[in-house]
Amino acid sequence: MLEQMNAVFLEEATELLDNLEGQLLALEEDPQNTETIGAVFRAMHTIKGSAAMFGFDAVSHFTHEIESTFDLVRNGIVPVTHELINFTLSARDHIRDLLVSNPVSPELQAVSDKIVSSFQNYVAPYKKDGAQNQENNAKQQTESAPEPQKASRGGNETTWRIMFRPSAEIMKNGTRPALLIKELTELGTATVVPFYETLPPLSEMDAEKCYFSWDVILTTEKSENDIQDVFIFLDNDSKVTFEKIDIGSSANKKIGEILVDRHEINRAELDNLIAQQKKLGQLLVENTSISKQQIQSALAEQEHITKIISESNKPKPSSTQTPQTNQSIRVSSEKLDQLIDLVGEMVTFNARLGQLAQDMKLSQLTSLSELSERLILSLRDTSMDMRMLPIGTIFSRFRRLVRDLSNELGKNIEMVTEGAETELDKTVIEKLNDPLVHLIRNAADHGVETPDVRLAAGKNPQGTITLSAKHAGAFVLITIADDGAGINRERVRQKGIEKGLIKADDKLSDSEIDELIFRPGFSTAAKVSDISGRGVGMDVVKRNITTLGGTIAIESNPGHGSAFILKIPLTLAIIEGMLVSIGKNKYVIPLTNVDECLEYEPEDKDADGMCSHITARGQFLPCINMRNYFDEEGEAPKEEQVVVVNDQNSKIGIIVDKVIGNHQTVIKPLGKLYKNIEGLSGATILGDGSVALIFDVFKLSAVVHRLENEHINR
Repeated sequence: MLEQMNAVFLEEATELLDNLEGQLLALEEDPQNTETIGAVFRAMHTIKGSAAMFGFDAVSHFTHEIESTFDLVRNGIVPVTHELINFTLSARDHIRDLLVSNPVSPELQAVSDKIVSSFQNYVAPYKKDGAQNQENNAKQQTESAPEPQKASRGGNETTWRIMFRPSAEIMKNGTRPALLIKELTELGTATVVPFYETLPPLSEMDAEKCYFSWDVILTTEKSENDIQDVFIFLDNDSKVTFEKIDIGSSANKKIGEILVDRHEINRAELDNLIAQQKKLGQLLVENTSISKQQIQSALAEQEHITKIISESNKPKPSSTQTPQTNQSIRVSSEKLDQLIDLVGEMVTFNARLGQLAQDMKLSQLTSLSELSERLILSLRDTSMDMRMLPIGTIFSRFRRLVRDLSNELGKNIEMVTEGAETELDKTVIEKLNDPLVHLIRNAADHGVETPDVRLAAGKNPQGTITLSAKHAGAFVLITIADDGAGINRERVRQKGIEKGLIKADDKLSDSEIDELIFRPGFSTAAKVSDISGRGVGMDVVKRNITTLGGTIAIESNPGHGSAFILKIPLTLAIIEGMLVSIGKNKYVIPLTNVDECLEYEPEDKDADGMCSHITARGQFLPCINMRNYFDEEGEAPKEEQVVVVNDQNSKIGIIVDKVIGNHQTVIKPLGKLYKNIEGLSGATILGDGSVALIFDVFKLSAVVHRLENEHINR
């Protein structure tokens, strides 16, 4: 259980560090943003407290120094500078290293000491000036004050009723509830009431169990998020509730009314007890389930509110608000993957059920099959939505990458993101990280020029790399563009000749020259560096994108910049497909690529090769005969059909024996036997247990256009 709780802490801490990087980069652009400063402070405070709770003492001690620095920033003593952001980004990276090294090695501890020293040296001059300013201000206030007055409480304070009910096993999970209560009391003025009615005799106590619970009345200027952060790593069996107390309406409230507010007794019960004209406390204990400790807690709340009001020169009642309930829960990605696998199995099962209903011709079974299909379709869509994440979750990582590359290359580069809210399957997002890193590094190194070169060319000395995403049907288009020098096609061509990739007399179009950069080992870098020049990267990018079932295209305008456009499918798990037959075998065409189905009437009546042409709606379309492509045995049917598909750029026709109909397709990876066959992207299991291969429309389109070019060049 302790390992499980540690895993939860590490996951939460990693998420906080991921968000922290984006917050620091945003703070560098807007150093006066108090909300961002507060967010950075809260992140450090949460990591520090939680690390101490789970035994990561080195992380807690190290983070304390950064938290202290940003506390000074919050109070206006220390300014936000480029240097401070550099220190904090380094500290953020170091915390990651400390989290995976527990206990900490001497080498890591030395790094910790060095970074802490950097923070201390940075804040020292400001702390000295700040102390002097505070002393001067105090003198001025003392001299100008006509007479001593009782300090008034801040107008932004809010009073909270916090009920903490830890599980009996909470300490076995590594959580120390007493420290949580202590941290709460440090947020403001607090009244703590412990509950110990479940405390057994000493002889029956289990030292590893928690028998206490607490009510805390807290008056603080901190936000609700700050208070909730104290309990961020609480286990699922423990309960904590937060409720605002309206100080204005709570003034002079009696114990019974407070208990009604706390939902521990209803108004009718209270009125009935009051009518008996006895001591209310005695009646509550005798006639209701209210315990003495609950009454003591209500008394403590009453005294707390009275004290707060008496200390406040100008009490400012706050409106009663119903606390918002957190409607989201954290689910591990492994469980989501398992859910999708199970949904996929249900889709396959339903296909078999539908096939059985069709074969047996039972109306009741057919009806059940149709109902099952609707339910599974709804379950599939819900499950897929759960896996969809905004692509901005990885976009934010690259701002740091561009910042570091700018410093390393001596360039001034700004990163702009667009369409960060575009959603994509989490599995696809995870596999996009490495290709995007390669493309952004390439844009920074080869694309954007140095400031002096840009000025000489009449450009803004600050270059721009734009990362954008948008939906295009069942695909997402991700563009990495820069406003740099563009691709030097003559240089690329010469490199291609040097490496033997092309011949000197080959006549290549601009797009064919651009494609050379995706060849293994190709590089135009003059020298090898940590960023580029080793001839590895762009071929890996294309291979990874192809593995995802996507494509990559290049647009480049010399002197004005380049753009790499990735076309990525929304999901890799389940798709809607069109089932077709060719010979004795069945195949699936992704429905998102299908435009229409027609009877096959070739322009050339004698066409019997792999490629032919048809006229569809006045458009002359090339076609590929899949029977000939796969070398199917047997005679073709007298009436063949053609499925017109698009690859977002052009249309082609796929000639098949017969179109069977729509089919929910659970995509399975191809085995080694089929991995080198062009035009296939996966397989699926049909209702009768047989396997159907899935066409890769983009690869088939490339085959058709290549065969057309070969025919033209003959």
